[in-house]
Amino acid sequence: MKGKIIRGIGGFYYVHTGTQIYECKAKGIFRKDNIRPLPGDFAEIAVLDEEKGLGNLEQILPRKNVLIRPAVANVDQALVIFALASPKPNFNLLDRFLVMMEKQGISSILLFNKKDLVSEERMEEVRARYAGSGYRPVFFSALKKEGTEEILSLLKGRTTTVAGPSGVGKSSLINILQDERFMETGAISEKIERGRHTTRHTELLYVEKDTYILDTPGFSSVELLGVEKEELGAYFPEIRKREGMCRFAGCTHLTEPDCMVRRALSEGEIGEGRYENYRIFYEELKARRKY
Repeated sequence: MKGKIIRGIGGFYYVHTGTQIYECKAKGIFRKDNIRPLPGDFAEIAVLDEEKGLGNLEQILPRKNVLIRPAVANVDQALVIFALASPKPNFNLLDRFLVMMEKQGISSILLFNKKDLVSEERMEEVRARYAGSGYRPVFFSALKKEGTEEILSLLKGRTTTVAGPSGVGKSSLINILQDERFMETGAISEKIERGRHTTRHTELLYVEKDTYILDTPGFSSVELLGVEKEELGAYFPEIRKREGMCRFAGCTHLTEPDCMVRRALSEGEIGEGRYENYRIFYEELKARRKY
């Protein structure tokens, strides 16, 4: 039988087959082959007790990707949540996260909470910041439960990691979605004895058929691990699309003449804030000591 690992703790792996959760132990071959089963893995299981929902983990199927922090496999997209106010969005932090998702080949959706606290002009400023980037900001209000249907449509049929700093309404959104649509997770939570409002372990929450979300702890910093300055532009979609169009090969897009990226910036096709963060990140990577 095939299923998806939604959580692993204490040597047990909880596998959701679409209709039931099975508590499974991994075969010794995983340790022998140095394979660590992860939430998000598709797995073959052998059912030992149908009534009690017990089984053995037999095989981990091929992964399409793996995130290190949090440790999860087969993620389709990232839902990155920031607040529009209280706290104000830290765009440097946001763009760092987007770079790391781009490096891992994972698309991102930008979600901004607390739209009820700001003007339409402020939301337009955020849209302009990401103009030409390929990211379309989505605005919602967890307090007023506005925008949740659009968010649900973005989640459908995908495994999504939900990430953002503390205090932006990430848990509030997840709780709203659970209260309104994720009624089946009640049995799942009971099965694996999870406190609804805690995020101590990496865990996938079942939404509906083929749809899962990964609730993760809030982050306050993101390091550009494994990123070299020469490849940074490839992780900014608005810069990547102009690759090879500049006068000089290997253009850094900072000072060279006839740079198509800076021309696009001057013509308003690239957001100034995004370009400024590209420059900051480039200088940071340039200054990084190599060991």
